[in-house]
Amino acid sequence: MMVFPLFWFLFSTISSTLPTQANTFPPCNETEKHALLRFKQALYDPRNRLSSWSAHEDCCEWNGVRCHNITGRVIKLHLRNPCFPDSEISCREFALGGKVSAPIPSFLGSIRSLTYLDLSYASFGGLIPPQLGNLSNLHHLILGGSDYYTPSLYVENLHWISHLSSLEHLAMIKVDLHKEVHWLELTSMLSSLSKLTLYDCKLDNMSPSLKYVNFTSLTFLVVLSNHFIHEIPNWLCNLNTSLLHLYLLENQLTGQIPECLGQLKCLETLSLMYNSFDGPVPSSLGNLSSLISLDLSGNRLNGTLPSSLWLLPNMVELYIGNNSLVGTVSEAHLKKLSKLKRLGMSSTSLIFKVNPNWVPPFQLEYLHMSSCHLGPHFPTWLQTQTSLQYLDISNSGIIGVAPTWLWKWASRMNELIDLSNNQISGNLSGVWLNNTSIHLNSNCFTGLLPALSSNVVVLNMANNSFSGPISQFLCQKLNGTSKLETLDLSNNDLSGKLPQCWNIWSSLTHLNLGNNNLSGKIPDSLSFVLSLEALHLQNNSFSGSIPSSLRDFTSLGLLHLSDNQLLGNIPNWIGELTSLNVLCLRSNKFTGEIPLQICRLASLIVLDLADNELSGFIPKCLNNFSLMATIKTPDGLFTALQYSRYKIYVESLILMTVGRELEYKRILKYVRMIDLSSNNLSGSIPIELSQLFGLQFLNLSRNHLMGSIIEKIGRMTSLLSLDLSMNHLSGEISQSLADLTFLNHLNISYNQLWGRIPLSTQLQSFDAFSYIGNAQLCGAPLTKNCTADDESLSIDAIEENEGFEMPWFYISSMGLGFIVGFWGVCGALIFKKNWRYAYFQFVYYMRDWVYVVVATRLNWFRDNLRTL
Repeated sequence: MMVFPLFWFLFSTISSTLPTQANTFPPCNETEKHALLRFKQALYDPRNRLSSWSAHEDCCEWNGVRCHNITGRVIKLHLRNPCFPDSEISCREFALGGKVSAPIPSFLGSIRSLTYLDLSYASFGGLIPPQLGNLSNLHHLILGGSDYYTPSLYVENLHWISHLSSLEHLAMIKVDLHKEVHWLELTSMLSSLSKLTLYDCKLDNMSPSLKYVNFTSLTFLVVLSNHFIHEIPNWLCNLNTSLLHLYLLENQLTGQIPECLGQLKCLETLSLMYNSFDGPVPSSLGNLSSLISLDLSGNRLNGTLPSSLWLLPNMVELYIGNNSLVGTVSEAHLKKLSKLKRLGMSSTSLIFKVNPNWVPPFQLEYLHMSSCHLGPHFPTWLQTQTSLQYLDISNSGIIGVAPTWLWKWASRMNELIDLSNNQISGNLSGVWLNNTSIHLNSNCFTGLLPALSSNVVVLNMANNSFSGPISQFLCQKLNGTSKLETLDLSNNDLSGKLPQCWNIWSSLTHLNLGNNNLSGKIPDSLSFVLSLEALHLQNNSFSGSIPSSLRDFTSLGLLHLSDNQLLGNIPNWIGELTSLNVLCLRSNKFTGEIPLQICRLASLIVLDLADNELSGFIPKCLNNFSLMATIKTPDGLFTALQYSRYKIYVESLILMTVGRELEYKRILKYVRMIDLSSNNLSGSIPIELSQLFGLQFLNLSRNHLMGSIIEKIGRMTSLLSLDLSMNHLSGEISQSLADLTFLNHLNISYNQLWGRIPLSTQLQSFDAFSYIGNAQLCGAPLTKNCTADDESLSIDAIEENEGFEMPWFYISSMGLGFIVGFWGVCGALIFKKNWRYAYFQFVYYMRDWVYVVVATRLNWFRDNLRTL
């Protein structure tokens, strides 16, 4: 008993004689310090994350650096990007690799005392230096995590990793490993490895026939977003003594889920979501008595659920949605799951059938049962779930009046409530909504709009029958500063003018008031909502001009003002909204010319100015729409077209594309469209349009356009729909039109085109209505056959000569003299209508050709001046 007091006395005495903590730790190694300073000089650090890295400071005190408290050697280098997820463009500001992606320096392999190295999401790119294999003391290695703008890391091979004998945690995120076919054998040589993460590494083989690997210490395995188009490998089933967490998400794995997974008796987490598994859920999963979380969602599983699945006593999370599962789930199935907190059964054919008075044995926090059979009555058992924070029972067949207890009960949920796409009715006048994300759209709700808490971030009540003045809702008094970011009240019966109290809603980013009965002018006070990314006011009765206050919306990606009574010119400042992806001003009373400043909108993918009173020429600079000039563009450029907060809110548009109105929602970001139809535009079709290789829908119909169809239209290989009808176009149909192999809608009717319709499988597949109203056109699919006279016009009417076309009579001999020449040309123009068309086509073409040559020469001259 005397040992402990003696030990305490000795420890206290020694401690009192030791120096203070500031003097306890030795300074960092000078060689490593200078090496890290050289490393810093090669980095791009706009946020000054490494401002503490100074030659005058101890490197052990630098941000992201830790040293051994005895030797002073650097043991930890943590330079992970603190901004997450990396898909946000703003996160690039916190990166260190820069826009070009600096490579990971090979000298890091000389800091042999390192035990921890994390360079993830810091925009490093290029070859991972094999010198990292010298870090034999390394316990944690985390690399990768690039975005759309920086090249990813890659390896030529992974042989160097087998030298990291102390490695316990290895994570490679978006590192290209496809060249290393033996990645599995090499990583399994690391006897101390307990955690392995390989995310989006372009792997295509997990050695499915291999029966055994040497992962003796592995407890945590995450392999996701790769390309394994084969079955789950056999060796996984033999990790039955150590594996606790197995994540095989989004890997394109196929076949049935093997019964042998039931041998992993220690398993606590199993996630196989978003693969291509088919067949039944194996009954052996019921043997996993330690299982806490099971995720089988997003596959092709079918049949009924095995009874053993409902007997797992420790189950907390169960996700089986987005499969082809059938059968009935009753209270008898759920009575053993007393620990269940999260349940996902959405998008299945399961029927959830319980007694109306059923009291579940669990308290859920998350319930996702959209698109399954839950109705027709509103589930009364939900009111027993007092811990619920996330509820999605959208599109579940519920019919009838919402119960009186619903709104007070729902106000306790902090996260999401989604009742959309049912037939729930009720008057919401006087109801108070408090959830962060609320989706009541596509139901039968009536009355005045409900009151809101300042906590609401997303409110979607579109497609109902709400009525009354919108000002009553917009000018309500809140219990604090509004956090509302998305507001969708479209497709209701709201009326009145937009009020001036937009200062309440300064946090809005997505606003949709389309398809109501709103009137008056668009107020200047909208300028309070400077963060707007999407604004829908279409199909109302707004009048006046576009307010100049909108020019300050620099983040605006979508502007939809179609089907109103707006008038005046399209303002020149529209070109300042350089973030615009979608501009729809259709069916208003706009006059004047299309402003040239519109060509500054390089990010535009939809331009709809149809059905106005616009005049003048089509701007030649529309080829500046760079996203229409390319075939493939990264999804990250269209953040304004969707919003994610618990549940993705996706912008949608109804567009006139292939001769009829179609709704584009999730695929809107892939649409490329220009519609200038039903205006008073004149002049020729700019040949520059042929540079829009990604354009899919082009409608210039019902104008006063002249000249020919642009000769190189066949270069626009992405075109799906082309409408040039009801203009004054003349000349022959360009043979290159036959190169538009994806074209499924064509209308060039009611022009002054002549000659034979070019022969191609594509052009003859359209009916005669695509060509009628051109009296001099002949050939299939028209019933008019081409005569010898038509043939002579078709064969030699226009030839190329050094980059431009000339009518055939300009090549004829001039030796016949002035008189023969005069009557041969001028007489023909007077008496031969088709030749007259050809002549003026030549004049128009020469004018355009001269413009292109001059513009090209000027650009060449200007570029050369810049280099002087």
